[in-house]
Amino acid sequence: MELLLHSIQLDWPVLLPILICSILTVMVAIDRAAFYKANKRNVIELIPRLQKELNRNNLMGAQNLAVQCGGIIGEVTEEAVRILSEQKKGFSRAFDIASALATRKLEHRLTILGTIGGVAPFLGLFGTVVRILYTFQDLASQGNQSAAVAMGIGSALIATAFGLGVAICAVICYNSFQSIVKRFEDDFQLIKLLFLSFVDSEEEVKVKSQASTVAL
Repeated sequence: MELLLHSIQLDWPVLLPILICSILTVMVAIDRAAFYKANKRNVIELIPRLQKELNRNNLMGAQNLAVQCGGIIGEVTEEAVRILSEQKKGFSRAFDIASALATRKLEHRLTILGTIGGVAPFLGLFGTVVRILYTFQDLASQGNQSAAVAMGIGSALIATAFGLGVAICAVICYNSFQSIVKRFEDDFQLIKLLFLSFVDSEEEVKVKSQASTVAL
């Protein structure tokens, strides 16, 4: 504890950026965790119900399901219904735009965690180097004092430990949130495939009806 207090007292200008990084990490982690929890939906239950409405050609019922679902999954599904009703031929490209915009919402602020995960260890190393330089300067001016050298080196290593700790937490949160975003993207693809299968089935019906008309 004495070593920690000594390090804070002497090296606070160097430790301050790492402290700010730790606060940002906690704030972003809480914000993203709350956002993902609020938008979590069971797509396994949504897909069969949506498929039934599409098979009935009931776009209004599909839109109501999307509204009931809510969250970012509901928004993407509602946009898919709108696109299907307006432009079936360009559905795939239009849906990709909608899902990409939704993915941007999901990835919001994650770059902060990635940056902190890469920068925090170097901030800690910078603090260690600065403190060791001051320790050597004190050693040269005061003579050989083992206790002072040990205290200075121990104080210097606290900055590295602090930086590594913040970086580890930031990287863990970043990777965890990226996996959650990937699951949302997979859900978007499932919804896209469902709507594309409906579009393809309608095209097949049109082709068959045209062929029968020509044969007659």
